[in-house]
Amino acid sequence: MSRSAPYQPLWLRILHGVSGILAIAAIITGFLVYNTFDGRFGKIVLPRVNDIQGIHGTFALFFLLILPAFAFYSFHAGQKRLLQAQTLQNLTQLGKPIWWVSLQRIANTLMLLASVLAVISGRMMKEEWLPLGELNHIWYYLHLTAWMVMICCLAIHLLMSAKVGGAPLLISMFLLKLRPDDSPSHWLNRLGNWWSNLTGNLGTEIHNWQQNYILLKTLEIIVVLGIIAAFILPVFSAGAS
Repeated sequence: MSRSAPYQPLWLRILHGVSGILAIAAIITGFLVYNTFDGRFGKIVLPRVNDIQGIHGTFALFFLLILPAFAFYSFHAGQKRLLQAQTLQNLTQLGKPIWWVSLQRIANTLMLLASVLAVISGRMMKEEWLPLGELNHIWYYLHLTAWMVMICCLAIHLLMSAKVGGAPLLISMFLLKLRPDDSPSHWLNRLGNWWSNLTGNLGTEIHNWQQNYILLKTLEIIVVLGIIAAFILPVFSAGAS
């Protein structure tokens, strides 16, 4: 019997779709930048794309702009898809469904961290480095590392999604189906209710935060600080140069 596609919240479909398209575009154009100016670890003969650095930077900038919203959703409404308290322990259960789920959670978490490293290192690079053959800057090496981790994690994310949920799960991210309570007309009210509950029960929220998986919360702080750094570090770097 075929499984029906599960329902995915509209916010998730929008954030997942837009950030996914931008991330893949940045990964592909990032390879073209590497292939054009570097190629030390392998190279493909391809036509040269004019201003490929500018194209890559544009996709990366738009990805950075949507990353705060995607990270917020991931660590809250979508936190079950990230690292959990028993995730590493569950990796010992080879071949079982929980093993595949745990591997996907690790890949999702690493992909978020690699995305933050990619936007920070990319923002700190100078556009003239690669055309001048200056390939040994630490920010460039960090950017390459983040790029490779994102590729690996994206591949694992797609493979594990297909393994765990099959075609119905993959299809569910592209369906136009919309539940009445998930309509954009309700978003402001739901956001207001969430903020009222948060501020009205701040003590309880802090207690719950402390009781939750401390590693995941620590990673959330790292991601938030990293995104802030991606916005402000280039300002200080430009002022110092």
